[in-house]
Amino acid sequence: MRYYAQIGDREYEIQVENGQVWVDGRSMEVDLHQVGTPELYSVLVNGRSYEILVEEARQGYVVTLQGEQYVVQVEDERTRRMNLGRRMTAAPKGELLVKAPIPGLVVKVLVKEGEQVVEDQPLIILEAMKMENEIRALRGGVVRRVEVSPGQRVEQDAPLLLIG
Repeated sequence: MRYYAQIGDREYEIQVENGQVWVDGRSMEVDLHQVGTPELYSVLVNGRSYEILVEEARQGYVVTLQGEQYVVQVEDERTRRMNLGRRMTAAPKGELLVKAPIPGLVVKVLVKEGEQVVEDQPLIILEAMKMENEIRALRGGVVRRVEVSPGQRVEQDAPLLLIG
């Protein structure tokens, strides 16, 4: 499986296959174990040991390593293709009805009515075929109406929320 991790202005391509990890095409030995609390991990990278704290955040994860915090956004290759395909067309002016690109289960609604959102901000987590997909804002605006709630099943093209 291929993943893309964005940390600041830098993007990393990570491939995980048969227990082997490559970062930007370079093979790495990685051994990761959860220790203590759900967010604390012990990781060996090429023989060096680190403790990391991984906390879920609005736009990805906050990773604390050696006293430094990093905001990390992660996409799997399927989500990336979906998001890249949506970005190719210009977002319409005026009100924008965000629809479900695929049928699935609403796992999380990440925004509230009246909240200001920016382009590419995650809005909803939609689970389909045991994979979580981030539904992101095509453009900035204010959330006028939220049409769904966590636990709700939706069909393809079902309205999720309205951005004005």
